[in-house]
Amino acid sequence: MPHYIKVSQTASTNTYLSRLAATLPGGTVIYTPCQTAGRGQKGNSWESEDGKNLTFSHLLKRPPVKARDQFYLSEAAAVAVVEALSAEAGDGFSVKWPNDVYWQDKKVCGMLLENSLDGSDIAHCIVGIGINVNQERFLSDAPNPVSLKGITGREHDLMALLKRVCSRIEQLVAGLADDNARNLLHGQYMAALYRNDGQLHPYEDADGHRFMASVDGIAPDGTLSLRHEDGTRHDYLFKQVKHIIGKDVL
Repeated sequence: MPHYIKVSQTASTNTYLSRLAATLPGGTVIYTPCQTAGRGQKGNSWESEDGKNLTFSHLLKRPPVKARDQFYLSEAAAVAVVEALSAEAGDGFSVKWPNDVYWQDKKVCGMLLENSLDGSDIAHCIVGIGINVNQERFLSDAPNPVSLKGITGREHDLMALLKRVCSRIEQLVAGLADDNARNLLHGQYMAALYRNDGQLHPYEDADGHRFMASVDGIAPDGTLSLRHEDGTRHDYLFKQVKHIIGKDVL
């Protein structure tokens, strides 16, 4: 079961937890109402109004997957969040590869997973998650944020949501010791994947080339396979390709 530790303020829950990871048991969750320098993928920042949202990091020790299959941990976290948010606010939530959570075409949750490796094993994984819950105005230049309150029009219980997400992460990760559970989780992730509908959607690669493609699969290491409009199949690592949403490239 998760063990929760509240920190009144910190720059980053991932950074805070990483300094203590060796001395804390698996399942420890560091959360704060005031995160001053939250980190996202590839150095991106995360805006969060004090006391309005969930900003937390979850410590997984010796998870039952090899380093080469670490993307299962990302899938577990993303599926757990989609399930929890759907229970709060109904349909419309999806996972934008690799692990952002969207409501329709707007971002409600971001994640940053950081692994410490021990040879071919994962010594520990820190799952950093930020969920927009009760914030009503966003002041950063993020192009498409939304919160649960913005979706439902009502306040949501932060602690209840935190416990729902973290308990589900623990459950899904524990199941990864079983191949059938892994396959089931991957199927849940793919079913929740943003724009995984067999249709062509616009993308842009790292060279700025825009093209139409459909999702063709995701490998255990997180590599995204796209089927281009001309029928050719191409594989992409994170940041090698981006969705085009409206006028913005994300």
